[in-house]
Amino acid sequence: MSRSDPDVIDSVEKAFRVLESFSADRPRMSVTEAAETAGLSRATARRILLTFQRLGFAETDGRSFGLTPRVLRFGFGYLSALPYWETAQSRMRALADELRESCSMATLDGSEIVYVARVPAARSMSITLSIGSRLPAYATSMGRVLLAALPAQELDALLPDLPLEPLTQNTITDAGLLREELARVKQQGFAVVDGEREEGVRSAAAPVRGRGGRVLAAVNVSANAARVPLEELRGVFVPRVVETADAITADIGYTGLH
Repeated sequence: MSRSDPDVIDSVEKAFRVLESFSADRPRMSVTEAAETAGLSRATARRILLTFQRLGFAETDGRSFGLTPRVLRFGFGYLSALPYWETAQSRMRALADELRESCSMATLDGSEIVYVARVPAARSMSITLSIGSRLPAYATSMGRVLLAALPAQELDALLPDLPLEPLTQNTITDAGLLREELARVKQQGFAVVDGEREEGVRSAAAPVRGRGGRVLAAVNVSANAARVPLEELRGVFVPRVVETADAITADIGYTGLH
């Protein structure tokens, strides 16, 4: 990318490639592993990792490197700048307490959703998600709300590149069927997903809009299918999720909801 764009600093691009190489599956990496994951030479990866260490963003035991809590400054800077993050917390807490299920908020990043707020249910669930967690947009209720809100040209460009893998036997893996579902979500103003990302988990989501009506994020409630029948999800959960998303939207300042 940087070689064809004079406005991109090549070294900065490479540094972020190394930073993004760390994950839950790769919390620590050797120089060689970081180089292979980021697609860089070993010498370049080594200099970048040592720079991170000098700046306090990484630490090393002499054999491998790991990130330090200082990298959270990037994430908090983003979250604190969101117009809805702080005000949404109380709304989401009220909904989670009322329905006794977890409530989350996410934004779209390419083909994935990124969790920016989450209120876990008081009861235990099998799903372990937190702020910063990423999930495939096509198989999640919040993802479908966010995909459905994209301008037609952006959606047309994104859909062919979506890896529509069968995460469960219920996952929509046909691009045509997914497009039809997204059109339905856009028209009705909410999304319901039943066991498409994970067997036995159901969720309902609705959009949060900013000034001008642009969809900024999505809010959802997820529940165990054995505990919440699909009819209850649609009849009870959906209206409350939509009301909560609309309330957050109103808090932000957009009033042209209905």
